[in-house]
Amino acid sequence: MRKLIFILASCFYTLGILAQDYTQYVKPMVGTGGHGHTFPGAVVPFGMVQLSPDTRNDGSWDGCGGYHYSDSLIYGFSHTHLSGTGVSDYGDILLMPMMGASSHDPKKHSSKFSHKSEKASPGYYAVKLNDDNINVELTVTRRIGFHKYTFNKAGKANIIIDLNHRDKLIEGNIKPSSNNKTVEGFRKSEGWAKEQIVYFRIEFSKPYIDGDRTNVQSFDGHPNTNLTIGGNWNFNVKKGESIYVKVSISSVDYEGAKKNMEAELPHWDFEKVKKEAAAAWNKELSKIEVKTKNITDKENFYTALYHCMIHPSINSDVDMRYRGNDLKIHQGKHDHYTVFSLWDTFRGLHPLFTIIEQKRTNDFINSFLAMYNEFGLMPMWELAGNETYCMIGYHSASVIADALLKGINNFDTLAALNALIKSSNIEKFGIKKYAQKGYLSVEDEPESVSKTLEYAYDDWCIAQIAKTAGKQNIYSEYMRRSKNWINLYDPQSGNMRPRFNGGWYSPFDAKEVNNHFTEANSWQYSFFVPQNIAGLIQESGGEKKFEEKLDELFTTDSKTSGREQADITGLIGQYAQGNEPSHHMAYLYNYVNAPQKTEKLVSKILHDLYKPKPDGLCGNEDCGQMSAWYVLSSMGFYPVTPGMPQYAIGTCLFDTVEINLENGKTFLIKTLRDKPGDFYVGSVSLSTNQFQSQLTTLHHEDIMGGGIFQMNLTSDPGKSTFGKRKNLLGAMQKLVAAPVINAEMIFKDSTTVKIETDNILNKTYYSVNNEPYKIYQKYFSLKNTSSIKTFVVRGQDSSALSEGTFYKMKHPDWKVSYNYKYNKQYTAGGDEALMDGIKGDENWRKGFWQGFQGKDVEITLDLGKETNIGSFGVSVLQDTRAWIVYPKKVEFFVSADGANFKPAANVINVIAADSMDSQKQILSVIPLLPIKARFVKIVLQQYGKLPDWHPGKGGDSFIFIDEIEVK
Repeated sequence: MRKLIFILASCFYTLGILAQDYTQYVKPMVGTGGHGHTFPGAVVPFGMVQLSPDTRNDGSWDGCGGYHYSDSLIYGFSHTHLSGTGVSDYGDILLMPMMGASSHDPKKHSSKFSHKSEKASPGYYAVKLNDDNINVELTVTRRIGFHKYTFNKAGKANIIIDLNHRDKLIEGNIKPSSNNKTVEGFRKSEGWAKEQIVYFRIEFSKPYIDGDRTNVQSFDGHPNTNLTIGGNWNFNVKKGESIYVKVSISSVDYEGAKKNMEAELPHWDFEKVKKEAAAAWNKELSKIEVKTKNITDKENFYTALYHCMIHPSINSDVDMRYRGNDLKIHQGKHDHYTVFSLWDTFRGLHPLFTIIEQKRTNDFINSFLAMYNEFGLMPMWELAGNETYCMIGYHSASVIADALLKGINNFDTLAALNALIKSSNIEKFGIKKYAQKGYLSVEDEPESVSKTLEYAYDDWCIAQIAKTAGKQNIYSEYMRRSKNWINLYDPQSGNMRPRFNGGWYSPFDAKEVNNHFTEANSWQYSFFVPQNIAGLIQESGGEKKFEEKLDELFTTDSKTSGREQADITGLIGQYAQGNEPSHHMAYLYNYVNAPQKTEKLVSKILHDLYKPKPDGLCGNEDCGQMSAWYVLSSMGFYPVTPGMPQYAIGTCLFDTVEINLENGKTFLIKTLRDKPGDFYVGSVSLSTNQFQSQLTTLHHEDIMGGGIFQMNLTSDPGKSTFGKRKNLLGAMQKLVAAPVINAEMIFKDSTTVKIETDNILNKTYYSVNNEPYKIYQKYFSLKNTSSIKTFVVRGQDSSALSEGTFYKMKHPDWKVSYNYKYNKQYTAGGDEALMDGIKGDENWRKGFWQGFQGKDVEITLDLGKETNIGSFGVSVLQDTRAWIVYPKKVEFFVSADGANFKPAANVINVIAADSMDSQKQILSVIPLLPIKARFVKIVLQQYGKLPDWHPGKGGDSFIFIDEIEVK
């Protein structure tokens, strides 16, 4: 009897939750303005279809989601969209209803619209197309888009199918059926995902009269880069008549699209599907129930939770088949997912999923392992069965470690460990060099600081997995690698700083945004050591010094230097809430006995940088990470170190938060405030069935076990008894950093070499030109080109190796001058770089090229005396995607006095600007007649404005130059 009463009570409780309409608080328009890059259309949680209006038919940055609130034209409604990314893709299978004559020109099959006619709620979108007086309504199932077009005047209507929309179309086909109600087809396109394949099945609620197709090509494996594939299906309509259109998609084949249609939408009841979509959202959103009288906070919360549940997206059909990362068809045993923006989402979104989406977390990780088996690499930024190689790190390690340490383990742990070991030792992105050397220098790899720091964190995550699997040797090796961050910590500035040629890179400005960091500057990476916060505090000089450094981060001038980086937004000092590397930093005060500063900052960010309006996000949504920060922080905690099953405590916005867990338990967060708006934490406690305790940190098992977590909030930080989280990460022995070699890299006669270490107890060893190592005692000189290797030993520990090569100039008497200075981001080390004998490779981000933008370049060489000249040459680079284009031509002039120049020779570039791969060449020429001169002037003609086909059309191209050769 008691069991029956319990079951009935549970049922009534569940019905009570689902009876509440959480969707009323969701505002899908949030993030569609500003730089949020979201879309407002219809999607169900983690659905394959994201059916949304497209107001952008190009790859513009603020149009990455296909829609921007500032636009006034709709080009149609496509079935796949990305939520908040920084690169454009998707927009597959665009439909557009029209009246009168049809057109396959997107400029002609567009319509004006007004935001006044738009309605958007979870699983539903509606708008009026003003040009043709058509009302459009959209809803979805997991794999099907359902359209309702209501024609407000009688006449001939047509529905456009456009396969050319947005991405480059490689192949495609449209096949009508004999019943005039069904159309099948496929689209193979190239965008961010290099080879994306979508099959589709379209069913109309009434037969079409006739239709036409344009340039249909069968799927025969022979790409045509000039395809225009579309269809137009005509109907006679009465005033007020509605036509319904169902579109199912599959990455597998026609049969997959058909099965998806039959299984998910065998009827034509639009309202039923709309209600089911809303119910699906209410079921997911009910996993966290917040109570507050502040409606704005409630709207922010449920909109954020909604954005957390769009990606990853299911990528398998109803029969569990999917197209894998080898582009072959596989039969899955679980839901297979795609869209893994791991550089963003490992920080907060996936840790949130370990609380409210445990089954899906297992499916995500099993999807990772399937990708590894198909492609040989764990995902970095996976999209539609393609590895985009976007962003940095091997952060699938973080997702797996975080899940495993929290008891989510329905996957093959040893297989995951072996896959991660391989992925952490590949040749790409400097990973192999990092593993061998212990850090990356500027000359090794672009974004060397960010990559070193993130690789070191991922190595720590691999170590945790190895420890769980009982692999002690692997654990020890990867814990050693996890300490590599120390090699980039500059104790003088207290910042993470790029290394170059064995020393520090100079000049150094912590606010400068450059190619040594990923979408950031030194300030925004100097606190990224989540695996060893205690060690970072120790290296910084202790808790007080570290707190002062954090204060400086949040209070210094917000202006950055260097290149413009659109991702660096939401600035508080140099903290950037709009980009992910900063997301844990406000919580670091907890580790230095200053939690009140965390509480104040978190409260400020929650209230100032999240608003329930189109431009209410301070940066890209990034597939849920921006919103996950809000969801977690507004509940009162945040995972500073994913892979460690505990959370730093912040401050809770709400009166109560109920987290309804998959294990059937409920974790209740309860706040008691002295008065409304209080956010300082006076004390916290946890009550369970077993005990009540005072907490210094919140453990994952505390949440999963249920119970009541109470926060007593006050307006006076002085009243707090809530102290430091002691021993969160454990004390550590002071790390041994690689020594620093100080010397001129390019010298004329000789250079003095000094080797510096961070501790007087270090014993330093060095070798010149691979001679036997000697103990370093004092500075020494080099008179010829030489290489140096050095390391230090302290007790039983030794550092990573520092290496540098120092060059004696080939032409010490030569002097160079410019008609204007190279871009300060692309200096190659200064004026002498053009004649130092060191040649840059195709990877210009390493910093060995000088960059000039906007106007022709004139460089004058003074050879010091009259010289017989047999040939001229200049090394140039092209990477058109990055705006770097070969000069149209190079002219060489000579002079005896440096004032009067005459033409000597010229060379025309013959490689087209649309040859997109990064490449270099030497534009050289032998003059027809012998030449004797002291001065040589080289004039390089800019390509000019970038053409219409370029994403940066209208922008000024760069010329990149390295070595000048005069023989």
